[in-house]
This record gives sequence, C-alpha cells and structure tokens, in this order.
Amino acid sequence: MFALLKKPIRSGPRPLETVKRVLAVGKRSVPLTVKENRRATRITLRIEPGGRALNLTIPVGLRENEVDDFLERHQSWLLTKLAKFSTDNPVRPEGSIPVRGVLHRIEHTGSLRGITEAVDVDGQPVLKVSGLEDHIGRRLSAFLKKEARKDLEVLVARHAAAIRKPVASITMKDTRSRWGSCSWDGNLSFSWRIVMAPPLVIDYLAAHEVAHLQEMNHGPKFWALCKQLCPRMEEARKWLKQHGSQLHAIDFD
Repeated sequence: MFALLKKPIRSGPRPLETVKRVLAVGKRSVPLTVKENRRATRITLRIEPGGRALNLTIPVGLRENEVDDFLERHQSWLLTKLAKFSTDNPVRPEGSIPVRGVLHRIEHTGSLRGITEAVDVDGQPVLKVSGLEDHIGRRLSAFLKKEARKDLEVLVARHAAAIRKPVASITMKDTRSRWGSCSWDGNLSFSWRIVMAPPLVIDYLAAHEVAHLQEMNHGPKFWALCKQLCPRMEEARKWLKQHGSQLHAIDFD
C-alpha cells in the first residue's frame, strides 16, 4: 500500500495515487478508496450513500502510518455512523422493501416465466417475483425503475405545465451522489430508488428538478418556486434527509 509514495522523487509532478482496500469497522468490512489530491491540506473521510463504501481524500505525500492513525482515531465515529445501515440484505425471498413508502414482502413464485408485480395477499402488500432466485434483485430493480418512470412522467408533466416550461427528456439512473439533476437543455434525470419513498417525497423530487428548468441554482427564487409547486416541500426534504441513505443501502446486485 502506498508504494508509490515511497519511490524517489522525480522531476515534474507524478501521477496521483489511488489505493483501494477493505477497512474493518466493528464486525463489518467496508470498501475504502484512498485518493491523493493536490489541493487537499487535510484528510477528509466521506461515507458513500447507503454506507456501502468509504472515500478518504489525503494530501499528496501523506505517509501510510498517518492514514492508518487517522482511521484508527475515527473507528468510534464510523461505528456510530454505519450502525444505522443494516448488513442484512432485504432483497431475498421473504425479505421486504418499500414501494411508495409501503413495505412489500418479496415472494419468489418459483416460476421461470412471468412479470414482477405488486399485489395484495390477505391484506398484505406483496411483490411477486418470477425467474431464477439469483435474479430477484435484477428483476426488482427493473420493476422499480419502470414504476418510478411511470410516477415521475406524470408528476413532471404536471409541474412543467404549471410553470410553462418544456421538458426535453426524462432518464432513470441509479445515482449515489444526487437524487436528480436538470441540464440546461431541459433533460431531467432521476434516481429510480426514489419510488421506494412516500408519494410526497417523489412529488417533491419532481418539483425540485422542474423548478430548475426556470431557476438553474439553489437561490431564494428557486426555493420559493419549489415550494409553490410542492407546498409540503420541507416535510419531504426532512424525510429524504433522514431516510434517503437507507434506500441507497439496499443492494439489488
């Protein structure tokens, strides 16, 4: 590790070092990426959405033992932060995931053919999934992506009509750093994972990105417009801040 940092100094800037390793935090093993940054003056540790991985940004030339000392000092902090993310993957038969804020039990039908669908079984919401058991995650993510597009196309159309702005396209992605984005030419992008949130939160995300069609910033005018489109904006933002990372933590791979 960090062998590059120990090589003799050469003329001109050398390539920046990126090291990937696994860090033991309590009883779990977490992927860790350590990156040098020429502008960094201190060590910065960031937890990826869902607690899936850690990113450590360090100044150029920092020694390996200094990195290890930093990680050791922050073990308690990491234990506390990662504790809210379950290591038990719910994407399995008899597991449960939310759809529009409602927990649905996953039922593997055992049939190799058929569609994934949300049904009511004796008053309990159930997701029936066919195909091979190893493909449950893939089939569920495809189902959620389709449901997210269905909801967001309706919501985006409504909000865009309210401010009389055209939408060029709507794209579903599985982004980790943001829930949505809006380009200057009217292309909107959303994380399909938002369909696991309550309807209010889905509506807020649609309103947020549509508001960017008129205000490409996060200034006072933007937030006023966003609240005009989604009056319960603050409630939705609070939910997303408290629970959004848990949606990212669900592993469909």
